[in-house]
Amino acid sequence: MDIYAIPSIGERIAGNSYVGRGLAIGTTSDGTKAAVAYFIMGRSANSRNRVFVMKDGVLQTAPFDASKVADPSLIIYNALKVIGNKLIITNGDQTDTIEEGVKNGKSFSESLESRCFEPDKPNYTPRISGMATFGDKFSYELSILKSLDAEGTDCARYTFSYPSKAGLGHFIHTYVCDGAPSIPSFQGEPERIAIPNDINEFTSDLWNNLDADNKISLYVRYVDLKDNSFTDRLINKYN
Repeated sequence: MDIYAIPSIGERIAGNSYVGRGLAIGTTSDGTKAAVAYFIMGRSANSRNRVFVMKDGVLQTAPFDASKVADPSLIIYNALKVIGNKLIITNGDQTDTIEEGVKNGKSFSESLESRCFEPDKPNYTPRISGMATFGDKFSYELSILKSLDAEGTDCARYTFSYPSKAGLGHFIHTYVCDGAPSIPSFQGEPERIAIPNDINEFTSDLWNNLDADNKISLYVRYVDLKDNSFTDRLINKYN
């Protein structure tokens, strides 16, 4: 096995019925753009009752049918925000926690010290977060906060930092695969993925390889590293 092989994100997820929520950050093959992606999946009716919406520059999850929301606490949140030269993207309300920390001079990892995994026993879903920093040099960080054991007694914290490398990105998701009675949390380092130059190619590869029954929404943004202009794609299964 070549540990430095760079498969596409579609190859990483193909045939896996449930990787949960996932985010990826990297640099296009020509080195001119940063790529950021976030998707959600769902098994329960409550989890599936969601769409992505963009409001005032903030990517949010929102109920597809508000009358059917059973518990909004872990499914409705700000997923993406831009603060100065930093783009924050996460799978929960820790987006706001990181934003507050950055505004107060804290680092990415310091901002997450007050947070841990989600309290959804028995899964204890990991909190996954990413922050891209733009400037003279583009770089990014990924974090996962997950349960130390099956009982949720404590939180293990992992932060990974990456420089920009043309054609390379890193992908992290909440679960290894589906499972019962609990779902196994993501293991190891974020996965290496190839980042194509074409946003449509990347978006299609990701969306088309997510499990058809469980995929819910996807957001992809490509940011020009010279002028910070961006193009994006937003797909909702339920419109």
